[in-house]
Amino acid sequence: MLKTCALALLSFSLMGWAQAPIDLNQATEIQLDSLHGVGPSMTRSLMREREKSAFLSWSDVMRRVKGMGAAKAAQLSSQGLRVQGLAFGQPEAQTAP
Repeated sequence: MLKTCALALLSFSLMGWAQAPIDLNQATEIQLDSLHGVGPSMTRSLMREREKSAFLSWSDVMRRVKGMGAAKAAQLSSQGLRVQGLAFGQPEAQTAP
C-alpha cells in the first residue's frame, strides 16, 4: 500500500514538470530564457520586436528576429512556444477578404 501511494505521488509530481504552452506574445523574459536554444541575446531581440507590435505568425517572427529560422522555430515550438496559439508548422487561420 505504501509503495502504491508513493508511486501515485511521484506520478502526480512529475506531471507538473510537463511544459505548458507559452505564447510568445505573453511570455516573460524568464520563460523565454528557460527555453533550450534561447539565450539572453535572442530573448532581448524577441522582446524588443514584440514591444513594437505583437507577432502575428511564425513567419512574422522569422522575418523580424535575426537568428530565427525554421529550424530554431521548430525547436522552440517543440518545447511549447506558440505564436497566436499555433505551434510552428500548424496552418494559420485564413481570414476572409
